[in-house]
Amino acid sequence: MSQLEQAQSEYQGFLEEFKSIIISTVSEQGLPNASYAPFVKDELKNIYIYVSGLSTHTKNIYANPHVSVLLIEDESQSNQVFARRRLNFDCTATLIERETEEWNKIVEQFQERFGQIIEVLRDLNDFRIFQLTPYEGRFVIGFGAAYHISGNNLDQLVQITGETKG
Repeated sequence: MSQLEQAQSEYQGFLEEFKSIIISTVSEQGLPNASYAPFVKDELKNIYIYVSGLSTHTKNIYANPHVSVLLIEDESQSNQVFARRRLNFDCTATLIERETEEWNKIVEQFQERFGQIIEVLRDLNDFRIFQLTPYEGRFVIGFGAAYHISGNNLDQLVQITGETKG
């Protein structure tokens, strides 16, 4: 198996290893904020977050729908802390309107994945679901093993070399 084939195989299952993502948002004043949220995804790699309207990251998403997400290997599982496996996507956030067919379908996914807590959140009117649509990303599995992901095909890795821009 080639290095690219091995990376492609790791990439296919990497997202499945996580139940939450780290979210980076920017306020109206241009101030960055890092946070996290549990998520579900669909077959197109769209990521859905169910977040409080009172949170800083939700207010930031309303002000600026450009969001970066990060999934990173646990330090305790990593052989080298400087080269932890990680996946990041640059995304555009879109609000899913409450009580629509799409909203109900996504809430059901959250219910299946996270259980009883979703019944409580479902009754809290300040909670919102956002669809984070990736348009670009990067998957890193170690030193010299970084791969670009493009919105044209989010399933295909392209190795980043000294000549590769990105």
